[in-house]
Amino acid sequence: MSLLNLNLSDPLMKALKAVNSIAGKSLTEDDLRKQRSAMELAGRLAAPTGGVSLEQFQVGDVPCEWVKPDLAHNPQYVILYAHGGGYTCGGLAYARILAAKLAVSTGFSAVSFEYRLAPENKFPAALDDGQKVYNYLIEKGYTSDKIILAGDSAGGNLMLCLTQRLLIEGNEPPRMLLLFSPWTDMTAKSKSYQQYDGKDPILTKNYVESVRDAVIGTDAEASDPIYSPLFGDFQHFPPTLVQVGKTEILYEDSASLVKKIHKAGGKAKLDVENDGWHVYQQMPLPVASRAMKRLADYVSEEIYNINN
Repeated sequence: MSLLNLNLSDPLMKALKAVNSIAGKSLTEDDLRKQRSAMELAGRLAAPTGGVSLEQFQVGDVPCEWVKPDLAHNPQYVILYAHGGGYTCGGLAYARILAAKLAVSTGFSAVSFEYRLAPENKFPAALDDGQKVYNYLIEKGYTSDKIILAGDSAGGNLMLCLTQRLLIEGNEPPRMLLLFSPWTDMTAKSKSYQQYDGKDPILTKNYVESVRDAVIGTDAEASDPIYSPLFGDFQHFPPTLVQVGKTEILYEDSASLVKKIHKAGGKAKLDVENDGWHVYQQMPLPVASRAMKRLADYVSEEIYNINN
């Protein structure tokens, strides 16, 4: 499906668009209420209803969910997945869309978590929650080389920041990262913001700047690697797959990330979908199914040394 033929009136697309449609530089209570309701609707519309088993649990005060594939299950590995939503929206229902697709595609259980949201909880609250769930998996007996981190958009930011934090603290890295249109640079100054603003059917530059200010505050330095992992250290980084749409404003966030990992001597693959948009993998469309097949092939090649 070409972007030119994308049905923007589709209920799921309308819900996703509503999540990312703030104008201006602040988030009002009404903005947040509408966004969070739209995101829950998106979760109900798009989350797969078959092929997985669900089990909710808590890690301290963090709500979590196991998403286990019903078939072809390899219990040795686990995917820790962080949902997107600009760090201001999203919960387990929304996370279930991609968590279920990841589980079915790879044959691994996925764990999603409901991290604390901004502006009520500024960064690094969400990152702290992610590390809490990661530590829980370690305590459950998963070694770092059996844990795969995955995330979309802001969730991709979270998982990049988590990997860098783990390495800084002297821990072994996770087995790999699987990222969908990750938000890597909070400065919003890359050329794709100007080139594709208005062409991207999901994101706008105003939205990204608004949620950034809600997440880190207006006095923070957006280029600090604490917030923008693109400017951080990529030494000893694990293999990373980055999927992105060609004409989305976060395109350079993905392309520059892969270049940085390569420059540091790491292994990374940029998977560009010419007809894709921001986190297009969420949609129940053939283009999304093809992307998940490519992801599954990447995982199989990395873990089982299968060259598909």
